[in-house]
Amino acid sequence: MTERRLVVTADDLGRDPRTDATVLDLLREGHVTATTLLAVAPGAADAAAGAVALGSTPRLHATITSERGLAPWPPRSPGSAVMADGGALPLDTGLALARASVDDVVAEVAAQLAWMRAQGMAPAGLDSHAGTLYGLDGGPWLHPVLRWCASEGLAFRLPRDLRPYLGRPEPEVAALHARAVALADDLGVALPAAMITNRSSAAALGRYETLRQQLVVALDSLPAGTSELFLHPADGLPGPVGQVRAWEARLLRDPVWHDAVASAAVELVGDWWSNP
Repeated sequence: MTERRLVVTADDLGRDPRTDATVLDLLREGHVTATTLLAVAPGAADAAAGAVALGSTPRLHATITSERGLAPWPPRSPGSAVMADGGALPLDTGLALARASVDDVVAEVAAQLAWMRAQGMAPAGLDSHAGTLYGLDGGPWLHPVLRWCASEGLAFRLPRDLRPYLGRPEPEVAALHARAVALADDLGVALPAAMITNRSSAAALGRYETLRQQLVVALDSLPAGTSELFLHPADGLPGPVGQVRAWEARLLRDPVWHDAVASAAVELVGDWWSNP
């Protein structure tokens, strides 16, 4: 039987100085095996340089929306139709849907990749910040993005098995997912076996131990092959979002979590495309 492997990824490198410091510390300490970069964020260049100095080339965290609570992010494609009023990426996917064509979105993702390459990085894969490229909320972008990934030789974070992430999906979602996985296979775009994350707020979790228990249990749901755990760790951010991100950072350093990974016989690796 194929063994189970897990990529442990810290998302959102470049988001803000405290996130960057936490992610780089986790990379330095060996508690995460990969990271993804918000190429549109003001701190992206310095944060990425820090990761590369630690031997980790970030993947592209493709972004077509800004994030509430932060200064809006400008697109990397000048004059992009993805922009909202004021020249920044919109806060919600609905506005992006209303303003941008499929070609506009692919052009913006391509511009973000080009910017990373111009900084001397060669990311081998990408995923979607806030899930906007996956199309589960009506966006028509997933198949064109997969075709673009194939043309660029990039892997994509789309799980082959949705259940560890979503539970048993609705039939419509399952059908959309099956078509996307089939297309990725036809195009030769490498996908992880599954993915797990924290999808709960601090209020819903109530305490750190609940988060830890949920992710320890999630290890048992991983299929054979290489899956991915992605979290958004950050120490010292304010508010409820800061609380849950601090708990995620704590988890990644927690000996109880490390023991659970070892007990589940899950090997930690850096990617899913060279460790299928």
